[in-house]
Amino acid sequence: MDTKNPVVKLCVDGMKAEMEGKPEEARQLFMRAWEESKDDYDACIAAHYVARHQKSPEEILRWNQESLDHANAINDRRVQDFYPSLYLNMGKAHEDLAHREEARRYYELASERLNELPDGKYGDVVRDGVKRGLQRVS
Repeated sequence: MDTKNPVVKLCVDGMKAEMEGKPEEARQLFMRAWEESKDDYDACIAAHYVARHQKSPEEILRWNQESLDHANAINDRRVQDFYPSLYLNMGKAHEDLAHREEARRYYELASERLNELPDGKYGDVVRDGVKRGLQRVS
């Protein structure tokens, strides 16, 4: 991700606030990123993080769908390695709403794209999440 992008920077700052145990500050930074989004790329990234701070499973699903819709509107490779995580989050959101078949569908979509993930901690976390999600809904 382009860390010079103001929306990405706000999301990075929001993640830092989360790690420091400041969820309200993180939520505000993610909402600011959403409000400052200028294109589908920005909106995809911001919505992905806004979803993390929603109170209801329905709102979590709505924001994850928002992120996925914006990713689908991008006609280049900038978000390709983001799809496994987007599908993982959609799967979990559907699972939490007891939409078992939809959850399985999204976990399977995520699984099909795991080879697009980079090596390292981020990739490992997503791979593990997809594996566990598939186990839960199978």
